[in-house]
Amino acid sequence: MNMMRLVQQDVHFDFETVDIEQDEDLHERYMMMIPVLEKDGEMIQYGVLDYETIFEAVTAQDASLEQAL
Repeated sequence: MNMMRLVQQDVHFDFETVDIEQDEDLHERYMMMIPVLEKDGEMIQYGVLDYETIFEAVTAQDASLEQAL
C-alpha cells in the first residue's frame, strides 16, 4: 500500500483495499499472490507492486483501483 500512496503524491486516483480473508472466492484466487492490483476487473500486477506499473495504470484511464490485501 505504500507504493500506492507514493504514486498518489504525483497523480490523483482512488483505490480500494480489499481484505481477501473476508471473501472465500477472493481468498482462494489470490492467497498466494498478494498484494494484487486490479483495474476495472483486470489484474495489473501482483506480488511486488512497482511505481511505474501503478503510474501507467492510473494515468491510462480515469478509473479506480482495487488492491487485495
